[in-house]
Amino acid sequence: MTAVVTVVGGGLAGCEAALQLAQAGHRVRLVEMRPVRTTEAHQTDHLGELVCTNSFKSEAPENAHGQLKREMRALGSVLLQSADACKVAAGSALAVDRQLFSEAMTAAVTSETAIEVVREECTELPDGPAIIATGPLTSGALYESIEGALGDGGLAFFDAIAPIVERDSLDESIVFEAGRYDEDADYLNCPMNPEEYDAFIAALNAGEAHEGHDWDTVPYFEGCLPVEVMASRGHETLRFGPMKPIGLTDPRTGDRPWAVVQLRREDRAGQMWNMVGFQTRLRTGEQRRVFSMIPGLHDAEFLRWGSIHRNSYLNFPERLSAWGGLRDRSDLLFAGQLTGVEGYTESAASGILAGINLARLLAGDGPVVPPPTTMLGGLFRYLRDAAPGRFQPMNSNWGLVDPLPRRVKNKKEKRQILAQRAQDDFTSWMVDHGLTAAVPA
Repeated sequence: MTAVVTVVGGGLAGCEAALQLAQAGHRVRLVEMRPVRTTEAHQTDHLGELVCTNSFKSEAPENAHGQLKREMRALGSVLLQSADACKVAAGSALAVDRQLFSEAMTAAVTSETAIEVVREECTELPDGPAIIATGPLTSGALYESIEGALGDGGLAFFDAIAPIVERDSLDESIVFEAGRYDEDADYLNCPMNPEEYDAFIAALNAGEAHEGHDWDTVPYFEGCLPVEVMASRGHETLRFGPMKPIGLTDPRTGDRPWAVVQLRREDRAGQMWNMVGFQTRLRTGEQRRVFSMIPGLHDAEFLRWGSIHRNSYLNFPERLSAWGGLRDRSDLLFAGQLTGVEGYTESAASGILAGINLARLLAGDGPVVPPPTTMLGGLFRYLRDAAPGRFQPMNSNWGLVDPLPRRVKNKKEKRQILAQRAQDDFTSWMVDHGLTAAVPA
């Protein structure tokens, strides 16, 4: 064993970082404030608890999220190993039973003898080598300490959570099972005709939202907008967004619905279903009134209401190094959603890289970042090169990587080529820097 390293935050990024460091021969103090201090969004004291969706998005290699998973698997991601053991059906997406998943993550970390899990609130940046992976729900005292170290107040936005309904309470005469374009029927669909859609949008626009913040100035992440914010941008916005009916046929009519609300399985038993794309800041009573207008949900039992919580992130391009380190303190790195990555796998991947780089720095080696032809490398290039004054969170997409040397018109073929190049270059990068999976894949 070598140096004792502190990792603050027992979420996805913190767990990944802690295991990377332990496998590199370090003793790790993983500090998690729950249950000593809870948050607005967490329900348990488990490590790696999922507080928003239960989906890690696509596993298809030609999909940007799928390619990021391939890179994470190559580095021994504990998130993906835990997810594989807790899968629920979700078409081409990797979705999990969230209770089983957090239990698996907790077991993976606590079974590592080099890791000590400490249940206490960290109120200031720790002395000695450390990784801060406290996520968007960083406690006020620690956030003030971070602000002081950065010399900048950072940025903040509000993240919204979608409701969950009980399967047995749905109207089976209306709701139908189907995937788009005859894919596996892993989703439940609530179809709307034009009149139902118009009435729903009117009710949504009239719904009362939680007060107490200047909502007009909240810099929402565009990939996770509250459903009522999307509705306010235009009558057809939702019908061309999360309520798009493309690729679906209503078995009652044999035709495509005018609009559709999709529900995604939350647990293996299929008792809980998430309203896809319906993150919201509406008051609870308004959610019941408005969402019960959705065909098939008029008598639905809502197992979880939508909610909002503070989501803070740092000005990475202005204040951090290319690998997420504090510029005047080489042994302190940041990881996870706090750095401005958006999404579960993106946060976990940044935790893996932070763990690798802190171990390298402690060994006297230089930090490494994958090339921008890879998904992880493209994501970190964005964090490094984005305009500081307009910096907002980013998730995986093919626009982050270097363009191909020749134009490929066919979208599917182009993505296949990008994915193969990314995989080849990521493998070469690992070989060049002597990197192997920290945890057996």
